[in-house]
Amino acid sequence: MKKIIPFLMALLLLAGCGAQSEESTYRQINAEEAATLMEKESSYLILDVRTAQEYSEKHIPGAINIPNETIGDQDIPELPDKEQLILVYCRSGNRSKQAAEKLVKLGYTNIVEFGGIHDWTGETVSGEA
Repeated sequence: MKKIIPFLMALLLLAGCGAQSEESTYRQINAEEAATLMEKESSYLILDVRTAQEYSEKHIPGAINIPNETIGDQDIPELPDKEQLILVYCRSGNRSKQAAEKLVKLGYTNIVEFGGIHDWTGETVSGEA
């Protein structure tokens, strides 16, 4: 009996470790789905994670620019609501995936990554916001 109790305790401990909830993540969609989502939703932010120079050359109207390289482990003042829908894009989709992962680690819960501006067929503007 003394040998069975530690075995059962270890078994319960291992079962508890396996029952952890799925880690938070972000959603990935394409540019067309993002455009549809923007038409349906009203309270969202569009986040351009390219460099300031790339942003000034061409960006989606209303997008805010926070370069991927500047997203670290500190809260982001421009993104105060961690539950708000945030649509993330870059040039081709690589930096937006990196940024989305960083945002999730910072506690943002409603991140949607939609690739790059190269795939965007909607309106764009040049210059600063």
